[in-house]
Amino acid sequence: MQGELENLKRDFERFLKSRGGKITKGRFEIIDMIANYGAHFEIEDLVRWISSQNKNVASRSTIYRTVRLLQEFGAIREVIKLNNRTIYEFVVGKQHHEHLICVECGKIIEFNKEEIEQLQEKVCEEYDFTPINHRLEIFGICSDCKEKRRENRVG
Repeated sequence: MQGELENLKRDFERFLKSRGGKITKGRFEIIDMIANYGAHFEIEDLVRWISSQNKNVASRSTIYRTVRLLQEFGAIREVIKLNNRTIYEFVVGKQHHEHLICVECGKIIEFNKEEIEQLQEKVCEEYDFTPINHRLEIFGICSDCKEKRRENRVG
């Protein structure tokens, strides 16, 4: 992961230069912090966590701007929008995957099924369509929440 992170920083620096963006120590520290966060996140949760780790890393607005730039760059992707929440994930070093999202507790389960990928490729080929990006989200109720429902009915 460390090598991938260093490559990301180098490529991100080029990305910023090409857009006339500022290259600051704080932005690269934010990348390290996001990589260490290790979970799906809402930006505001990330801001609170980064502030709790090191108040001097960056301001709230710098974190928001950096996340948006990393999203444009492709290192962060929006996973879901659910109940006025936008959830993101840091995708560097991660295999492409899809998500199961519990509508009760908000739990996100990652999964990868080669059959789904193959079917998507086949559909694109059939329609002479060149895919750029895709995501699959399945909304439902996780096993923990189903168990709680059963317990509440019985109890």
